[in-house]
Amino acid sequence: MNFSLLSLDFSSVVETVVGWVWSPALVALCLGAGLYFSIRTRFVQVRHFGEMFRLLFHTDKSQKVGISSFQAFAVALSGRVGTGNIVGVATAIGYGGPGAIVWMWIIAFLGAGSAYAEATLSQIYKEEKGGQFRGGPSYYIEKGLRSKAFAVLFACSALLACGLFMPPVQSNGIAMSFSDTFHIPPAYVGVGVALLIALVVIGGVRRIASVASVVAPFMAILYVLLSIVILAFNAPAVPAALSDMFRSAMGMHEVFGGILGTAIAWGVKRGIYSNEAGQGTGAIVAGAAKVSHPVRQGLVQAFSVYVDTLLVCTATAVMILATHTYQVTDAAGNVLAASSVEGLGEPGVSYTIAAVATLIGDSAAGMLISIALLFFAFTTIMAYYYYAETSLVYLLGKGRRERLALWLLRISVVASVFFGSLKEARTIWCLGDIGVGTMAWINIIAILLLSEKAIKALRAYERQQKNGEKPVFDPDELGIAGADYWKEKKQQNNP
Repeated sequence: MNFSLLSLDFSSVVETVVGWVWSPALVALCLGAGLYFSIRTRFVQVRHFGEMFRLLFHTDKSQKVGISSFQAFAVALSGRVGTGNIVGVATAIGYGGPGAIVWMWIIAFLGAGSAYAEATLSQIYKEEKGGQFRGGPSYYIEKGLRSKAFAVLFACSALLACGLFMPPVQSNGIAMSFSDTFHIPPAYVGVGVALLIALVVIGGVRRIASVASVVAPFMAILYVLLSIVILAFNAPAVPAALSDMFRSAMGMHEVFGGILGTAIAWGVKRGIYSNEAGQGTGAIVAGAAKVSHPVRQGLVQAFSVYVDTLLVCTATAVMILATHTYQVTDAAGNVLAASSVEGLGEPGVSYTIAAVATLIGDSAAGMLISIALLFFAFTTIMAYYYYAETSLVYLLGKGRRERLALWLLRISVVASVFFGSLKEARTIWCLGDIGVGTMAWINIIAILLLSEKAIKALRAYERQQKNGEKPVFDPDELGIAGADYWKEKKQQNNP
């Protein structure tokens, strides 16, 4: 049997499916939904920026189950800050040019509006199951839209995406980086990462939240500080890099003007892969938080989009662009811009390593980025497992059948992590894109249909704040049906 031919056919099929899922229609839907929510909320992501940060540390202690608001932020940040920030950014530049980064910014800014809406809806329709809160698109689709079939469709897509398609992207980045830097066979790296993941996911959401709340913010801060140091040493090149970004994003660059459509597509695709706004996964962890008002978790999740894209992704992008350690090719394979260093290969982690190497040398740069990628990708896989677990619980409910299914899921996630270390990066990224795009199609349509609920909640919240009142969510007063948890809470507070 010709295994190379089978591999080629598999890769070809995967790339074809990516083209269907990530058609221009999905790019337009993502941008349009973000713009719609930004306008309808009167740019809540700007007006409440200070409150977003303050609410990170606000938790409703009267709720006996659930995780803290900061832990929910950390888990969501873990899902957002991963290989997309180091490898994905480089890929966007390599195929879309410097302008792709500006479109990543645009989708992050607008996507913060979508992130607010989906997280708020998740809180409105959350349930208490097995001693913890569960929420997300499946829950608000079933209760808000009253469509069980549509809810099951999202749960199945999220289970496949987060349980099988997306974890390999993270482990692939780790394996390739460690193989190049430390000369460790990718299969060995895959085994090591798979075992570490197994130890964490067996502990469930509380262990995931505990690990993520320490690792994710710490690594993000260190990585941004590293980029600042590198940019300080390359300060004269920064203005030209920024100019290239904005000119090519608007189609005005003499070299990159011809790939404007590609820049938009790659910027939106890699932006959503990284910040998850509108994808629905951030909403899943938002539903696990114990907060006194749904809007508060909506604001926190909007803030996490900023941290991911405007800080961490930007750190990678400007490092690469300022040091000119990248090359850009068009769809025909023609090199539009050559790198200042040779031997970079296909767009990926090598671009980021080469940028850091301009300051500390190849060997140290490889080790530093490999370790950063290990922590980023590891915490992202943890978040993916939680998203998949929540979807599985929604589909099966409680009981013996659920416990068996959870163990099968854990085995599947661990196996997919190992699988990712063995395959070529391009095919693995295509699988991840299929997972992200499928969830985005379903979730964005759902939150657009449910938009009025999130808008009503925000207006009531702001009205109570303006009147000097402590914001209290009353679904009956707002005419929101299906918010059973909040109705029960109201009855307990007003017997």
